[in-house]
Amino acid sequence: MRKNFGAKPLTYPQPVFIIATYGEDGTPDAMNAAWGGISEMNEISLCLSAGHKTVKNILQRKAFTVSMAEVGQVAACDYVGIVSGNNVPDKFARAGFHATPSGLVDAPLIDELSVALECKLKDYNADTCILRGEIVNVSVDERVLDENGKVDAAKVMPVIFDPFNNDYLKVAGKAGKAFSDGKQLK
Repeated sequence: MRKNFGAKPLTYPQPVFIIATYGEDGTPDAMNAAWGGISEMNEISLCLSAGHKTVKNILQRKAFTVSMAEVGQVAACDYVGIVSGNNVPDKFARAGFHATPSGLVDAPLIDELSVALECKLKDYNADTCILRGEIVNVSVDERVLDENGKVDAAKVMPVIFDPFNNDYLKVAGKAGKAFSDGKQLK
């Protein structure tokens, strides 16, 4: 037996992306977004409404970063999603975030979040709210790398969004080996 929830934006799980930009005056800004994902080899697509201060900044500066939310920063990541930069211009600082300028795009990297995509704006459709960015670099803080220089998810401790219950969940533990485990069924 199944329960129908109707036509709603419910996929499970959803990412928790923190989109960061610079405002007109160079002040860092950030917002929380769950509706997005990789859409081509070097492209990310996000559903962001035009009223967000962050979207206005992206359209002006033509650049942004996308960081993955982390367990240790849940309150800060949620804060930048529930407070508008249109009303609280220093919400980035109030969240406790610190910015380092990207060397590749005109946008800040968030020091407290270890994995970030550095992106250039490709296009934005205000009618559909779809924003596409060209990924020019993936930047990872060395604190989350293992002894072989690979990203250790247990050190990153990424957060995902559960839209059915409005919860943030931890990504915990390895479930299998991609492009390998299915070979046993061949």
